[in-house]
Amino acid sequence: MQNGTINNTLLDQRLRLALLDGKTALAKAILQNMPNVNAAELKLVDVAIQTPAKFLNQRSVSFKSRLGEALSLAAFDRLAREDVEKAADKFQALQNLYDAKFRAQAWSRIAYHAARTLNPSAMAYYGYAKNLEIADDLRDTSQYREEFAWRVRAALRVQAWQDVQISIAMMSEKQAQEAVWRYWKARALLATKSDAPEATLEADAILVQLAKERHYYGWLAAEAMTASVSNTPEAPYVSPPEEVAQIGNMPEIKRAQALQNLEMRWEAKLEWQMATRNMSDQALIAAATYALKQKWYDVAIITADSTKQLHNFELRYPTPYRDYFKYAADDEHVDEAWVYGITRQESRFMDNAKSSVGASGLMQLMPATAKWAAKRKGLIGYSNALIHDLRTNIALGTFYMRHTLDLLHGHPVLATAAYNAGPSRAKKWMADTPLEAAIYIETIPFGETRNYVQKVMANAHIYANRLGLEVKPLKTRLGVIPARSE
Repeated sequence: MQNGTINNTLLDQRLRLALLDGKTALAKAILQNMPNVNAAELKLVDVAIQTPAKFLNQRSVSFKSRLGEALSLAAFDRLAREDVEKAADKFQALQNLYDAKFRAQAWSRIAYHAARTLNPSAMAYYGYAKNLEIADDLRDTSQYREEFAWRVRAALRVQAWQDVQISIAMMSEKQAQEAVWRYWKARALLATKSDAPEATLEADAILVQLAKERHYYGWLAAEAMTASVSNTPEAPYVSPPEEVAQIGNMPEIKRAQALQNLEMRWEAKLEWQMATRNMSDQALIAAATYALKQKWYDVAIITADSTKQLHNFELRYPTPYRDYFKYAADDEHVDEAWVYGITRQESRFMDNAKSSVGASGLMQLMPATAKWAAKRKGLIGYSNALIHDLRTNIALGTFYMRHTLDLLHGHPVLATAAYNAGPSRAKKWMADTPLEAAIYIETIPFGETRNYVQKVMANAHIYANRLGLEVKPLKTRLGVIPARSE
């Protein structure tokens, strides 16, 4: 600050980011370095963040000052977190006190909170923020990345494809190049191709590149390409026995083996990570092959997933305990590939897995859920000690999957969301009209659940082929989510 590297404009930007993130101590520290800020004004930070309606009603600082604008934006943002409609009504009444630039910023924050709570007014609020101006060096900050992401999701929710394109164009180049936004940009281009015939060519150019990537959006991209474009997956790389033997002879791997034998699994994984951190794809596949032979299924999957150019999907998607899974899936009349997809995501097939909240076993069942399922299923003599028993855990987990299917229209996407976040939330996230399941998934408000559902359904897509079951396009597997009222 003394040599002018940090000027007042940068301080203003940092102050607003700190306030929007609720970091009051940081905001106050920044304010103390700004000219003409007194102790009374520092106290207003707490008022704006903790009691935003009170701050806006009292007008203790001029809304036209730099500090007043920063605190007002934070207050409207906090109010919108609590109650979107209340914040919108309040700003509607006060917006004439602010200039056009501030109005766009405030409406954008209100729209963001509306979008992430799936409020149907989100797109209307974004319409009020259409003249939003953002400095290029702010576009890749966490607040604006999230804001742009939900701007796209709000447009997807109502299939406003032109707005999808506009919102992605607002992102930083780095964010726009993420697989998710490349896919939805291509979909938006295809949806509006009648307005611009060259859009199909641009969309296919995006999809061809994306389809080379081995993940959820890559597989959806391969299916979205026009008929004139083909996508042939590469052959898997299989390690020669001598390469696998070399892995087993590495000192780090021997230490990992010894630690694993002592059930010091965390320490064993550290040794494994150190041994494999700089390996080539070829070596990683050999290491994953070695891990699979040791029945370290989680290590094998994680290692095989790390490759960039060479791939082996038998290592990425192993099929242990097939007899148990097939019996349970047939018994409950559910898709075996889907059961494998859930289990891979929950535990990577490690029967000793236990989460921080107490979920246990292959299918990560909470003790209360397992006890409830055992009673409903009629298991005699069940106790919590059986939750790590392979056959029992798979049977109870699959029973619960059947239960969620029955609760949620028989739809596996809804049931998968319910498995992670609960049936009531999965229902709450449905729309008033039928919705493409890929859009439903994309607009799940919880990032963890959104990622979980995508991975589970992609897992099931791969497992159908691995298990010799009916193979259908991923988009078909996802299907359409029925309207909430149905």
